[in-house]
Amino acid sequence: MFISLHELEKRPIDFGEHFAPGTVDLGADLRQSGTLNSSGRATLIEEHRGHKSVIQDIRLVGEMSTEIEIACARCLEPVRRDVARSFELLYRPRGSDAGREELSVTAVEADIGYYDGDGLLLEDVLREQILLAIPLKIVCREECKVLCPTCGKNLNEGGCQCSPETTDVRWSALEGLKDKLQK
Repeated sequence: MFISLHELEKRPIDFGEHFAPGTVDLGADLRQSGTLNSSGRATLIEEHRGHKSVIQDIRLVGEMSTEIEIACARCLEPVRRDVARSFELLYRPRGSDAGREELSVTAVEADIGYYDGDGLLLEDVLREQILLAIPLKIVCREECKVLCPTCGKNLNEGGCQCSPETTDVRWSALEGLKDKLQK
């Protein structure tokens, strides 16, 4: 859905969009596995700078929810997670802040995004919100046993035939440190 400045000049735009699984491209490591539901309102805010300069900002307030699939950070098995997020965003025309001295950025200015042309795509906004909502590492379960560093077998499915790791001699000086600290 394209949120057009021309339409926003007439009235606010309410949206309630649903995107089928796999519709929104989230990159190589992440997949949209459930329907992406979104609802909210887009409004136009005119920011006056000086006597004749008016900047048209787009304000988006809404919420979204979907299910994503990502590889477990330990064993690489696919993990499904629900993602839901409310948002209140402000977008300015790209280049509108160019030339302004940037000695410090306030918290409000850090939350400003930029759009090109005559508006912005809702899909781009939702993609960004999904990526911001997921944690850096997702594991399938807390007791995940990882992959064998030698053969690559998923140790959750059973042991492998690799010999146990030998201790690196460079760490031998620290070997008894844990026992000493626990006493």
